[in-house]
Amino acid sequence: MITRRLTLAAPALLLAPAARAETWRPGQQVRIIAGAAAGGTTDIMGRMVAQHLQVKWGTPVVVENRTGAGGTIATAEIVRQKPDGLNLLSGNIGPQAIGYSLYRNLSYRPDQLTNIAGTITGPNVLVVNANTPVRSMAELAAWLRREQGKVTYASTGAGQSTHLSPVWLLQLLGAEAVHVPYRGSAPAQTAVLASEVGFMIDNLTGVIEQIRGGRMRALAVTSAERSAVLPDVPAMRETLPELASYEVNTWFGIFGPAGLPAEVTNGLNADINAWLEQPDTIRRFADLGGVPLKLAPAAFTAFVQAEIAKWRAVIQKEGLQIDAN
Repeated sequence: MITRRLTLAAPALLLAPAARAETWRPGQQVRIIAGAAAGGTTDIMGRMVAQHLQVKWGTPVVVENRTGAGGTIATAEIVRQKPDGLNLLSGNIGPQAIGYSLYRNLSYRPDQLTNIAGTITGPNVLVVNANTPVRSMAELAAWLRREQGKVTYASTGAGQSTHLSPVWLLQLLGAEAVHVPYRGSAPAQTAVLASEVGFMIDNLTGVIEQIRGGRMRALAVTSAERSAVLPDVPAMRETLPELASYEVNTWFGIFGPAGLPAEVTNGLNADINAWLEQPDTIRRFADLGGVPLKLAPAAFTAFVQAEIAKWRAVIQKEGLQIDAN
């Protein structure tokens, strides 16, 4: 995975800020805004980071969920805050990479955020209600083509990877389906479980417990290779010839307003990376189907910029643009 290569490729970048960043502390309550509903990976990461920082600092760290518009509402709020480290964002690939090309009237730019630290990365997974007769990607493709433009799919919000992953899939299959966006993973999962939508591509970290509990059936993961968490579930690209080029990995991170002092950025990065190194964190991430995205601020910024460029190419090829709500 690209995450492992990035982690191994930049040891100097990882070590430099950690050595000088132990002095900054907020001194008062810190707020982490999660740009999605409770229960999804964005929310889970925000709460895990908050718990770690609260214990480390001895200072309250609260999480506030601001849903809607694929995480762009929460991001827009963060860019308006003072760059003092007291207001942070639990963000992800959607509003921090995909959104810049997808939305024609986005109210913020990449340079209005400070890229502080990554948290987790991993594949998405295509799931259906366990009671549906669809049991493979071949059967899903046949269903989509048979019911052209009638099958519905959920996402965690327009502009998220859970939206663009199906868009690319449908493009490769030469099929059409109806997008139904929700305000986060939890309500989207509820729709799948209630058979209100036909399928969903969600972060593996967000739906792994539904799969393990037998309530959802996983048809394929979006990574280049199978996930160690679901070894019997094929990678999308191995299921059908049309999907041979398909690969998507999602990611999450912590962001702040532009102009965040280096002392604050480096201190937060060091504290979060120390948490990512803990065996309990690594085990928890593995249980969720992901791995730590451990990068220094400069390396994390380069990673985010590369993701912005990647999804710009995909969106421009699709000719897809929507209005930010």
